[in-house]
Order: sequence, then structure tokens, then C-alpha cells
Amino acid sequence: MASAAPTEALLRRLHAVRAHSEALIAALEPEDLCLQGMADASPPKWHLGHTTWFFDTFLLTPHLPGHEPVDSRWGFLFNSYYDAIGARHPRPQRGLLSRPPLAEVLAWRRRVDAGLEALLERLSAGPAEPAAPLLALLELGLQHEQQHQELLLMDLLDGFSRNPLEPAVEPAGRGAEATYEGMVATSPSPATTSASSPTPPASPWLHWPGGLVEIGHAEGHTGPEGPSGAFHFDNESPRHRQWLEPFALAPRLVSNGEYAAFIAAGGYRRPELWMSEGWQLCQQRGWQAPRYWRGSGAPEGWSWEFTLAGRRPLHPAAPVRHLSWFEADAYARWAEARLPSEAEWEVTAATPPQAGGSGELDALQGVLWQWTSSPYRPYPGFRPAAGAVGEYNGKFMSSQMVLRGSSFLTPPGHGRLTYRNFFPPASRWLAGGLRLARDGR
Repeated sequence: MASAAPTEALLRRLHAVRAHSEALIAALEPEDLCLQGMADASPPKWHLGHTTWFFDTFLLTPHLPGHEPVDSRWGFLFNSYYDAIGARHPRPQRGLLSRPPLAEVLAWRRRVDAGLEALLERLSAGPAEPAAPLLALLELGLQHEQQHQELLLMDLLDGFSRNPLEPAVEPAGRGAEATYEGMVATSPSPATTSASSPTPPASPWLHWPGGLVEIGHAEGHTGPEGPSGAFHFDNESPRHRQWLEPFALAPRLVSNGEYAAFIAAGGYRRPELWMSEGWQLCQQRGWQAPRYWRGSGAPEGWSWEFTLAGRRPLHPAAPVRHLSWFEADAYARWAEARLPSEAEWEVTAATPPQAGGSGELDALQGVLWQWTSSPYRPYPGFRPAAGAVGEYNGKFMSSQMVLRGSSFLTPPGHGRLTYRNFFPPASRWLAGGLRLARDGR
């Protein structure tokens, strides 16, 4: 939650976040702006409009005197899932919205940005309306826009992957994909896993003795990231206790080479490794490899990967990405391990590595979102926010699985140890990978 008085720093941050969304589409062609490759994705222009609608609807219309709300028809187009606000355009048909044109959406963004500046100036002048709740709502809007910046890139990658020309979203050597390749280049190479021996050679697993732990965000709690009075989504709290049996986490993410061994061992042809629903989807959709792998289909033929920079060589040592939860779970079972719970992930991430380690430990955050074994459910004592914004997280606490960490697509400063991302278990287009866990000391 945000509680400080309005400052120049907040205004600069507002401008930076809003400008970054538009920078993401700067290299796109007009035809790309309505691209929607699947029902679960949204076009770039819709993301720009929706994030603007959020500020217009929840902050400016009710709290800035004299503000003229956007045309209600636009509200119908750019509402996402807020039933308390009203009806909305069907999600699978967002790619049909050739109008309003981008120029009008950008002009709307300018008007909303000016309104947000005026609201901040009004709060700085000490209005009768308390500043803290409105600043908290502004912060929620900024964090919401940062979420959509990541979604915009994931949705574009999905859409471009369906084009036989395999166009690039970003120029080679620039953007998020260049950041990811830099991470991979500086990470240690994993130990080799063969098809006949699914368990990697001994490595310094991160051991936890078990016991009663606390997870989740709490105002005033101090952890490795400092005091936790900064922003958090409502689903990250309240901080609460959980009992954990002894466990260990792998020091790094599963690599492409290790996952290729799973494929070579018949991982996509062995129903005993899969949850029933996942196996049905695997057969129905013809899954043979991660979402964006390219090649002949034989294990040794998977030599390319479609990325934001177009088709790139598949690096065996790079973390495997764009897996569904079902694939991650099947791999873990094949590797004689399991996925960590979100509590196991958080307490490990919050504990600094012991001195004198082997140097093979990677950061638990920043490379890929990591699937956990935890269903997305409310923490004990969870209460959604009042009003329509209470629909932000709580209404999705069904049929989803939790991912932890963050990814190379996550905007700087947006990730934290308590962040709970969530997707349906069949989702493959998100920037998700996996880290293994196992029981015992």
C-alpha cells in the first residue's frame, strides 16, 4: 500500500511507467496492434486502452472534480473482468477492435495522464479528501500497468509465433530478449542429465530443516529486501504461519538440455508421468516439446527456439521456458523429484545462501516465473478490497496454480519475494520455468 504524500519522485515514476508501455509498441507495425493469436491473449492496443481505462474509471472519474469520463462505449471495450462496473466486450473478440484507432487511444492516454497530474497537485495542496487511499489506488494502477507490460510481450510472442515468417518483436541485441540472453551467458552451466539417468549428478541443493515458518506480506516486517511497508497486492497478505517438513530445493532452474533428456526418455509418451487432465491435453493438442521449441520433432532435432528476437539457437544450458504446469509436474516426477510449494520457495528465497557455497546457486528471481505445487487459494484471513477493485485478485482463486519469482519480462522493481503470480495449469505462453524440490534433509 502507498501512504506517503505526493512527491516529484512519484510523478516521475508515473511518467516512466506510462511511457514504457508505449515504448513497447514503438517498433510494431499498425497491423500488429490488433493481433490476438488466441482467446487468452489480448492485442497491444487493447492493453494500452485497458490500463488507461483503469485510471479513468477507478481514480479520475470518482475523485477529480471536473474530469470528463471516457465514452461509456469505450468502457465496454476496455473493461477486462470487473463485473461490478458493467458488461464488457467478449475477450476472444478483442482482436476485432480496429476502432478506436491507435491515435485516439494515445490521445486518451494523454488526457488521463494530465488528469493524474492534476489529481496529484490537488492532493499536494491538502484537499479535504484524504490522500493516502488515493495514493494507494494510484500505486495499484501503476503496478497493474506493469503487469500488463509483461502480458503485452507474452501475448505478442504468442501471436508472432503463429506467423510462418517468424517475425521479431524486438531487434536483435535489444530489449527483454537481450536481457535474458545476458542472464543465460553469465549463469553457470548445469550438470549433464542423460535419458537413462534422470537425476542430475549431486549438486549443492538448498536444504531446509523444516518447522514453523511465516510467509506473506506484513506491514512493518523486515526481510532481505528491507521493510515491507511498500506496495503489495492484496493476495500476498496477511502474513501467516505454515508448517513445513524438511525439504531441499535445486540450486538452479531446469535447463533446456535436461528437459531434452526428458523428451528423449519418452516424457510426452508416458501417461504415468502426467496428471490425467494434463495427459488428455497433451494428446489433444499434440504437445511434444515446450511451447516455442522448433525442430524436426526428434529429441536431437529440437535445435531452435522462437523468441521475442525471432528464431534463435536453443542453448542447452539455458533454463527451459514456456512450459505448462502439467509439463513441469511431469518432468519433476520423471526426475524423481517434485515441484516446490510456494511456502518452500518463499522461505528459501528469503534466506541468504550460506557462505562457502559452490557458486552454482542462481538467484531465485528475475529469470523465469517458477511453477509451484500450490493451488492459488486465499491466505488465512484474506479479505479482498471493498468495491470493484476487490475483483482484482480474489475472484480468480479457483482452478489456478501459483508461480513465484519474476521473469526477464517483469519490469524493474515490480517483483518481490511475496509476489503470487497465477495461471491455469495448461498455460504455456507465459515466461514460466521450473525448479525441482525433494523431501527430506
